Amino acid sequence: MRIRYLLYAFLALVVAGSLGFASVPDLIGDRTETEYLAVFLEGKKVGHAVHSRVVENGKVTNAEEVSITISRIGVPVTVKMAETCIETTKGEPLGFEVVQELGLMTMTMKGTVNDDGMVNLTVASMGTEQKKTFQWPGNGEVVVRWDKAEAIDRKKPIALMAEGLRLLHLRKSLKEGLTYSAKVFSPGILQAVDTEVRIGAKQSVDLLGRVVTLTEVTSTMNLPETGKIVSTSYVDDDLRVQKTITPIAGMQVEMVACAKNFALSENDVFEVVERLFVASPIPLKDVDSAKSAVYHLSPTKGTDLPIPSNDNQKVRRLNDGSIIVTVAPAAAPQGAKFPYKGKDKAILEAMAPTRFLQSDRQEIIDLARRAAGDTKDAAEAVKRIESFVARYIQNRSLSVGYASAAEVAKSRQGDCSEFAVLTAAMCRAVGIPAQVVTGIAYVEDFAGLDGFGGHAWVQAYIGGESGKWIGLDAAFKSAGRGNYGPGHIALAVGNGDPEGFFDLVNTLGQFKIDKVIVNKGK
Repeated sequence: MRIRYLLYAFLALVVAGSLGFASVPDLIGDRTETEYLAVFLEGKKVGHAVHSRVVENGKVTNAEEVSITISRIGVPVTVKMAETCIETTKGEPLGFEVVQELGLMTMTMKGTVNDDGMVNLTVASMGTEQKKTFQWPGNGEVVVRWDKAEAIDRKKPIALMAEGLRLLHLRKSLKEGLTYSAKVFSPGILQAVDTEVRIGAKQSVDLLGRVVTLTEVTSTMNLPETGKIVSTSYVDDDLRVQKTITPIAGMQVEMVACAKNFALSENDVFEVVERLFVASPIPLKDVDSAKSAVYHLSPTKGTDLPIPSNDNQKVRRLNDGSIIVTVAPAAAPQGAKFPYKGKDKAILEAMAPTRFLQSDRQEIIDLARRAAGDTKDAAEAVKRIESFVARYIQNRSLSVGYASAAEVAKSRQGDCSEFAVLTAAMCRAVGIPAQVVTGIAYVEDFAGLDGFGGHAWVQAYIGGESGKWIGLDAAFKSAGRGNYGPGHIALAVGNGDPEGFFDLVNTLGQFKIDKVIVNKGK
């Protein structure tokens, strides 16, 4: 049950969703301001957020720190994220830093923005560094203008961070009915997010027993390939956020401004397993040994569910909004060799190392070669890697936040996401394209529950231009539950980075399973 997806996604949304409102009015001279917020999930306090803004030597530094703890069958899981945006007093980006404590180690991302809009990014973890250069997102248009005589240089990048966005909000005001949009760069997910803002009416808001009059602000983030995330904030006349409500995975998350002592006080115990289970209309004993399964899904709130079709599942959308998902595991092409030598860009991308799939690290390469042995057959190689990972991870720990493949290779512990990232990285290390799949899988008697729980597995590409993506599930194999099969429903596919789990979080809790037809076959 992947509560760490929920935790990471929420952290990123808290930081990205502050939208420049969690700040103070214009400061005169060098100053530092700090604000504290308590984080609630379904009414229970699960963490805190701290926002600070420092103006010094012509630079503005906005920092957001968030920590959340949730219980999984009595085992607490804590993840933390700190994000810092450095800009000029005019809102021009200068750099950023993100510190993620999701797994066994700490990962740090630092970026500096050059005058020409190029970003030099360094990702550090476990004593090693990865470097990357990319263009700051934007199209060169002027987005922020403070008066008729002064505007951002048209040659500068336009995607805004915290200070640029704060200035935009100040210019637009809190006039009821006003709507506007901006492109917001989120360092936590390394993406520019198209964001729409709508100013609502003033209303009385309960802030932990203190009722105040605040302005409602609705922010809609259009995440690439994921859909819309809608947050409702309540701000005072100085643009300070006092309360924010965001629905995630069918649950309501709230942040409320409060005193430091309360924000940092002990959290409540929030057991999340039942909340993230999807009930099955019938028992599905040994479903993963079946030939196929057909699921009839219905959105709970009229949501357009972004469920993908691939070689292992087909999706059909009906006029009434319901969806039929047919899961039939693809058979691996026989005689296919590796490494992959095709030209398909998406498949080639699934061979590259990433922040969490460090397939270029020597320890990952050594494990992959050890697992694959002397075989030249791609289908045989991935099966060997799957079996190797199933044996290699010895401690099925529920307390790991979200570890990278290199961390798992060293610690040999974790849950399904750790099995998945190590499997995918090892496949890539020997030239076999692989992706991390997140979705739900049927389990029997998990903490007394039968149904579909959040899960992660891998799909590996076997063959040339007419090859197939084949499902692998080292976690199930390790637990004696079999392998990948029709009891798995994919909700998202990515490259192992945790921000790729937004599809899962945006979909989980938004549908129910009305009917299941299992084809046992011969």
